[in-house]
Amino acid sequence: MEWRGRRQSNNVEDRRGASMGSPLGRGGFRIPVGGRRGGGGLSIGGIVMILIICWITGINPLTLLSGGDIDMGGSSYQQSAPGKTANDETTQFVRTVLAETEDTWKGIFEAGGARYEEPTLVLFSGQVNSACGFASSATGPFYCPVDKKLYLDTDFFRELEQRFEAAGDFAQAYVIAHEVGHHVQNLTGVLPKFNQARQRMSEVEANQMSIRVELQADCYAGVWGKFTDQKGVLSEGDLEEALNAAQQIGDDTLQKRSQGYVVPESFNHGTSAQRMTWFKRGFDSGDMRACDTFSGAV
Repeated sequence: MEWRGRRQSNNVEDRRGASMGSPLGRGGFRIPVGGRRGGGGLSIGGIVMILIICWITGINPLTLLSGGDIDMGGSSYQQSAPGKTANDETTQFVRTVLAETEDTWKGIFEAGGARYEEPTLVLFSGQVNSACGFASSATGPFYCPVDKKLYLDTDFFRELEQRFEAAGDFAQAYVIAHEVGHHVQNLTGVLPKFNQARQRMSEVEANQMSIRVELQADCYAGVWGKFTDQKGVLSEGDLEEALNAAQQIGDDTLQKRSQGYVVPESFNHGTSAQRMTWFKRGFDSGDMRACDTFSGAV
C-alpha cells in the first residue's frame, strides 16, 4: 500500500499515557481477538466474542447494548490531558488511512445527497475509557456509537502479524476501515435500530443479527478498498493481505485456535468464509448497495 506522502487526517486523538478509574458502560463494536495470553477472559467453551466492558466485568452485553447505565460503585474517571499526537510511522499510517476513509465516504455520502460526519480515531495504550465503557488492549480495536469514535491500541498491529499471522499494511488498513464501516452504519441508522431490537431478542438471535451487522462493516471496508485501489494506492498482494486478515479473525478460526473446537451459536462476527466473502463483495462492487447483509442468507 503506497500510503506515504498522502494526506493525513487531523481527526486523531492521542490518549496514550492517560489514566482512569471505572466508568459507566454502553455497547461498542469491535474486531474480535479472543482472550490474549495471560489476559484471561470470559467465554463459552473458552472464547465468546463479547463487547467491551463485558470482558472485564461479566455484565450482560444485552444490558449494555440496550443503552442502560451500569452502576460501578461510584468510581471516578480521570484522564490526563492528551499530549501532542506522536508522529512516528505507525501514527502517520493510521492518520493516512483515516484520511482515505474520510475522502471515500464523503464522496459516497455527497453522491447520495447526504453529509458525511467524520469520526475521531482515539489512539490509546494499555487501557482506555469511552462513552461505551472501559476497555483494555485485550478488547481489540472497537467503535463506540455513543461518542462516534474509533479506538485503537496500535500494538494490535504487531499482534495481528505475530499472533494472527495477518501481516501487511493493508491488513492493518482493513482493521481501521472495518471500524469506520460501523461508523457508517451509525450514521445511516443501522446501529441504533440494531441496539433497540436487541432488547427483544434472545442471546442466540442477537448473535445472529450481530453477524449481519459485522459482515456489513466488512463489506463497507471492501467498498473503501475499491475506491482506494482506483486511486492507485494499492500494491500487488494488498487485497490478499486484507482477505487473509478477514480469514484469521473469523469466529470459527478464532475459536479453533483458542480451544480447538467451535460453538456456532456463540458466533457474532461471522465465519472466516463469510468475512472474506463480504469484504470481497464490497471490493468488487465499490457500491454500498451491494452490502445488504440483512436480506436473505449470509
